[in-house]
Amino acid sequence: MVYQRHDAMVDERSVAQLVTDLSEQTSRLVRDEMKLAMAELQSKGKHLGVGAGLAGAAGVIAFFGAGTMLAAAVLALALVLPAWAAALVIGGGLLLLAGLIGLIGKGQVRRAGPPVPREAVDSVRKDIDTVRERFRQ
Repeated sequence: MVYQRHDAMVDERSVAQLVTDLSEQTSRLVRDEMKLAMAELQSKGKHLGVGAGLAGAAGVIAFFGAGTMLAAAVLALALVLPAWAAALVIGGGLLLLAGLIGLIGKGQVRRAGPPVPREAVDSVRKDIDTVRERFRQ
């Protein structure tokens, strides 16, 4: 019954009113789809930023780890003392930490996915299909 009332109301309205409604609804639809696309891109950008930041932190830690490993090698060659063993343990620990942070950063970058707002694109396709379906009737 709701459809019959709606159809009766449409029959009573002029073509100009229907075109005006179509224009307003299309404008609203485009604005809403743009908002959806922006929200999706912001979310992806956040994951990409976190991943890049973690990758940068991994690089800094790896740099210090390599420096420590070099210091350990120098100490090992210069003096055969227990100090070099401690430097190797610290350098190895830093490199392991850098590897772990690098893997987490890689996961964040992968999680961000491609920069295409898939949800917004899918939603626009559904809207187009709906409009086509209504015009076929």
